[in-house]
Amino acid sequence: MAKAINLSNGRAWKTQGAALAHFKDMLARYSDEEVVEDRADHDDLIALLERYDAVIVDGPSKIGDGVDSFFRRRNTGDGYSTPGFWVRRVDGSETDFSYLAAVRGAPKSNAQEFYDACRAAVAADLKAAKARHFKTYGDELGRVPCELTDELITIDAAHIDHAYPTFGQLVLSFRAARGWQHDVPLGTVTAPADNQTTTTFVDPAVVDAFRQFHHGAAILRIVARTRNLAMSAGQRRPKVRRPVVLT
Repeated sequence: MAKAINLSNGRAWKTQGAALAHFKDMLARYSDEEVVEDRADHDDLIALLERYDAVIVDGPSKIGDGVDSFFRRRNTGDGYSTPGFWVRRVDGSETDFSYLAAVRGAPKSNAQEFYDACRAAVAADLKAAKARHFKTYGDELGRVPCELTDELITIDAAHIDHAYPTFGQLVLSFRAARGWQHDVPLGTVTAPADNQTTTTFVDPAVVDAFRQFHHGAAILRIVARTRNLAMSAGQRRPKVRRPVVLT
């Protein structure tokens, strides 16, 4: 049964998908660092932020002392850069907020937060390994073959893929190795906070432990971003002719 979304300003959608599409389209209408000047858009975002604070209670209020304005900003980290809505409060403070989480009405699960912390732990390693692979094996135009199709691709058109095990399998195996397959100890990952777009491990020793685990188990390959990775899903353990090496 479809879940209707109703906001405090009277805006309503029959499904979550329709509400998500509305805010996705809104985000696309603005440029990075551009303030949301349209009154209807501003009112929709105020109401959405009220929904966020009402349902996601494990972090600081996004509204705080009050909202001055909304704007679009890129959320960046090692290996990613995505646009999102940010709020500027009346006291001058700023923070990110996820329209996806607000519409869906549920915070990330502990398992997802742990997965994200694992991603953050090895993001710099993966970025460096990708750059080294292209520098070592690139042709005169800096291109290397896609592992799935053999087409020559540039580094910007490439994705570094966990051929085997999948990244999710690595995370589950790491948790099991530490006896955390059922519960992760409280305080293992960072708590939600203003301007925190990436969940990380609190203890650097856990970061190092996952990096070493990942380094020893991951088999990586370069594939074109535009290719459907499902085309090789039938191979439980695909043969990788040109593996990406972590050092």
